[in-house]
Amino acid sequence: MLSGKTAVITGAAKGIGRAVAERFAAEGCNIVLNYRSNIDDEVIEKIKSFGVECLPFKADISNFNEAEELIKTAKNTFGNIEVLVNNAGITRDMLAMRMGEDEFDSVINTNLKGTFNTIRFASNIMLKQKSGTIINLSSVVGLIGNAGQANYAASKAGVIGMTKSVARELGSRGITVNAIAPGFIETDMTDVLSDDIKKNMLATIPLKRFGKAEEVAEVAVFLAKNRYITGQVINIDGGMVMN
Repeated sequence: MLSGKTAVITGAAKGIGRAVAERFAAEGCNIVLNYRSNIDDEVIEKIKSFGVECLPFKADISNFNEAEELIKTAKNTFGNIEVLVNNAGITRDMLAMRMGEDEFDSVINTNLKGTFNTIRFASNIMLKQKSGTIINLSSVVGLIGNAGQANYAASKAGVIGMTKSVARELGSRGITVNAIAPGFIETDMTDVLSDDIKKNMLATIPLKRFGKAEEVAEVAVFLAKNRYITGQVINIDGGMVMN
């Protein structure tokens, strides 16, 4: 169902982004690997091992022009863009009363504005195709908040609102737009947390384990295959947040 299609994955150098890219490659998708600083050759070779094409593309998606160039290059290289996964994100944790302007702006610019930028350009292509899938990575923090993450929570809550709005705008053309809200997923970003923090987090998860990036990737592929789910937020958090 996805074989031969093109998937653009932002923030695909490691963690959830890499797992998503590999999972779509396993489904037969050509992959556009977006990264901001650097990407290991191993990641590229792993994608190609599935017998698909892989285009690594360095771009800071918080920059409107760089996001446009990313999408334009993907379209020119592969002809179409069937899937866009907005995964790129950063954290700059600090209590709100001590948070600096740069710490707030940088998170909003990458996590929220970056998501808008790629949607802005990819949606035009998908409208002409009359089909497409947009998947935005939010977070359970965007649903319930978290002390020390007012900037991150605001950005991820904004992603949810944007997802629902764009889903309404594009639905009539057969384009689905959904969000995934991961809980505590084992990645390089979470590995740096102290054992005490991890222990406290684990106590809030009914399944009593942390999630894996591959489990998030499975949900992304599911959403790309299903053509009657749109405007939804799928929590993958071991039961941490139950709506």
